Parts: sequence; C-alpha cells; structure tokens
Amino acid sequence: MEIAYANNRIEKICTDEKRGKKELGPTGMRILTGRLIQIAEASNLEDLRNRPGSWHELTGSRWGQLAASLDGLNRLVFEPNNDPRPTKPDGGLDWSSVTEVIIIEITDYH
Repeated sequence: MEIAYANNRIEKICTDEKRGKKELGPTGMRILTGRLIQIAEASNLEDLRNRPGSWHELTGSRWGQLAASLDGLNRLVFEPNNDPRPTKPDGGLDWSSVTEVIIIEITDYH
C-alpha cells in the first residue's frame, strides 16, 4: 500500500530513526518501523486485519480513522487515503479496497 503523512512532524518521526527513537524510545521505534513495513508490503488493508498489531477501526469522535498497536498504550492512527473512500453497500469501510493510507498521529487516545 502507499503511505502518506498528515504533516512533516509525523513523517519525520516515522522515517527518521534518530527522531523516532527520541520521540518513542528504541522499542517504540522498532515496533513503528515494523508496522510501516507491514503497511507497505500489504496489497490492501484487509491483508493486515489478522496480522500482529491489532488493526482496528475507531469509533466516536475518531470515526473514519483506524489504528494499530505500538508499545504500551501508543497507537499508530491513520485513515484511508483513497478518493473516494472505499465503502461497502452498508456504508462500512471496505478494507479490501483500501490501497492508500495517510498516517495521522502516534498517540495514546485511551
């Protein structure tokens, strides 16, 4: 899948190992790098659903976003970046048609 970044700050954390380690620590950066590799190697979001990382859709004020677990309570938060957003007939997200994502943030939203 293609990966985009919502802003320069999140791109630096995700792509600059020194910056990532400073923000997340060595373990957090190692896990983040693994999640990004999983995304890049997947054909679509459905390929990730049952892989390590607890890939899931968010609800409430974060409706439309998805997350994957990092270390502790930190989550990699992202959205589909396909235009238009792939949906199923019932209006839910069609994971098998999502081929592009945009990384929004790394946070503990709990």
